[in-house]
Amino acid sequence: MILLLLAAIAIANVAQPFPDLAPLQHGPTLVLALVAPWLLQRWPLSDRAVGCVWLFLLLHSFAARWIYSYVPYDDWARLLTGHDISGLLGLRRNGFDRLAHFAFGALLMAPLAEVVQRYGRMAHRWSLAFAFAAVGLGSALYEVFEWLLTIVAAGGTADYHNGQQGDLWDAQKDMAIAQAGAALTVIRLLRQGGRPHIGKLHLPEKEQH
Repeated sequence: MILLLLAAIAIANVAQPFPDLAPLQHGPTLVLALVAPWLLQRWPLSDRAVGCVWLFLLLHSFAARWIYSYVPYDDWARLLTGHDISGLLGLRRNGFDRLAHFAFGALLMAPLAEVVQRYGRMAHRWSLAFAFAAVGLGSALYEVFEWLLTIVAAGGTADYHNGQQGDLWDAQKDMAIAQAGAALTVIRLLRQGGRPHIGKLHLPEKEQH
């Protein structure tokens, strides 16, 4: 999975259309992929939790090639069907970043809850509440970071750098849709009932507690 993620990052940077922003978009993912073996050895997680994180990082690597705002899904749709998605859904902006924020909430809920269950000894329902709040905090911190970075590095080209696309409420909508994704995952996990761990962890016998 790590090798596939590294390959995805490499492919995303072939003939990179936005080379000035590529390091910022792909650098953190590359670092995380490289330290993942050590992290997972030190703090093991279930296959399900790791898979959720992996899927989100793959989606991010794909969208980051076009800095989210310029993912050419309308061109692809017109090529395949003769119609564009924006026209069909009445979108006035590129909406791929909304999908990524939704995936952030939906896919990272379970790993976050599993971490505090497994290593914080938190009860199942409390772990879901914690993870739901953590998604909100993570979304807010990202938006603040993006704002500060844009002020420092972008100046008059802020809209190009932060993906606002002319929407004054972009940050609030991004945070809201991340919480919506998290809420759907909370509902799904609650329907599974209380469990000591969200995902089953497979360890050698000598490492099991």
